[in-house]
Amino acid sequence: MTALEPRDAEVTAALVDTTAAAPVEGVLGRTYRALSIGIVSVVLLIAFEATAVGTAMPVAARELNGIPLYAFAFSAYFTTSLFAMVLSGQWADRRGPLAPLATGIGAFGAGLLLSGTAASMWMFVLGRAVQGLGGGLVIVALYVVIGRAYPERIRPGIMAAFSAAWIIPSVVGPLASGTVTEHLGWRWVFVGIPVLILLPLGLALPAIRRMAGGPVDAEAAAEPFDGRRIRLALGISAGAGLLQYAGQELRWLSLVPALAGAALLVPAVRGLLPPGTVRAARGLPAVILLRGISAGSFIVAESFVPLMLVTQRGLSPTLAGLSLAAGGLTWALGSYVLARPRLEPHRGAFMKAGMVLVALAILAAPGVLVESVPVWTLAVVWAFGCFGMGMVIASTSVLLLKLSAPQDAGANSAALQISDGLANALLLAAGGAAFAALGGGAVGAAAHGAVGSGAAGSHPGAFLVVFLPMAAVALAGVWVAARVRTDP
Repeated sequence: MTALEPRDAEVTAALVDTTAAAPVEGVLGRTYRALSIGIVSVVLLIAFEATAVGTAMPVAARELNGIPLYAFAFSAYFTTSLFAMVLSGQWADRRGPLAPLATGIGAFGAGLLLSGTAASMWMFVLGRAVQGLGGGLVIVALYVVIGRAYPERIRPGIMAAFSAAWIIPSVVGPLASGTVTEHLGWRWVFVGIPVLILLPLGLALPAIRRMAGGPVDAEAAAEPFDGRRIRLALGISAGAGLLQYAGQELRWLSLVPALAGAALLVPAVRGLLPPGTVRAARGLPAVILLRGISAGSFIVAESFVPLMLVTQRGLSPTLAGLSLAAGGLTWALGSYVLARPRLEPHRGAFMKAGMVLVALAILAAPGVLVESVPVWTLAVVWAFGCFGMGMVIASTSVLLLKLSAPQDAGANSAALQISDGLANALLLAAGGAAFAALGGGAVGAAAHGAVGSGAAGSHPGAFLVVFLPMAAVALAGVWVAARVRTDP
């Protein structure tokens, strides 16, 4: 499965022989140690950015007089990353994952620096868009690296390590970012993170060049990029952006960008996702659909948990955020459980159980809207939901590589990430519109002047119309999980 440049053919043979002769070697064995540490460091960088930057974002938008553009700081990252995912899949399949990964890490750091030095909110949004390009290139290239460099029996282990890489950032990131923002300023959060790029560059890139640097067939002529898929990628990015914009504006005129976005999305989704994905055809299509359903329902619900605790139960933002901290640990634990080889035959059953846990957690979370329910129960409930997510997300990643031919790993990995990101955007747009329609705007306005006081006003219906539909989506994921085939 390893693809190297011709000059490394002897090294390739030696690695294959070593792997065959040493079946007990794991992701931290001598053959894979540098590569594993390097690519996990890349994930650690992305995780720390995601948790730290979100904390500094409100302060940045306020100082740049850009509160009206606040949502675009998030959507700019998402829309450009969708395009970059497709580009990275083609790039990695045709030329190898090294170039898109290195380019993505560089763009990610450049975007952080651009946002951190921005003099206006539009420049800040542009920096976030550059970050999205980098993030999209990196995440797909990483999947291709795993598919080529690691034998199938230890891939669950590296996926579990990816999940574990989120534990420390999920706990430390918001606290560190808040402290830096308060004492040094929000710009230091953005310009300081690129320093972390040095470790992934130093460890991952040489190992990738040695073990998975070139195309699958080093002697064949490189195929040209598929222009049609690139155009579809542009369409899915633009369509998602238009739908997000329409979801923020509760006016009749919003139907215009909504219809335009849908017109762009429908052919793009049909062209970029495997046939049968929408109807959950057994095998790879069901795996890709399950990724979107699980990630979309859970992440959308999770984004409203801190706001619910602050506005309805009077918690401080710090305590509200910490209520989700245990989830990073249980998510990693869920991934670790299914990394055990003896559980591989039961992966399908565990995935269904994981989606049941996700649905129950989302359904139970708004129970804290009842004053007599202790707030700490939400932290417990969400920890179980994260455990289920750990099992499902890691399994979809493992199965995607298992069901993909080496030359298709990039395109299929891009499809998996598109399903994830697109579901997040569409469900968030729908949930946000419903939230606003039932008084969510009043919740936010009251919270702005009464954080932690418990005087923000009660709008439980605004939260219920987010959590209950997301629970229904997660329950649909149980059915989709039953259609996933775990054998090639």
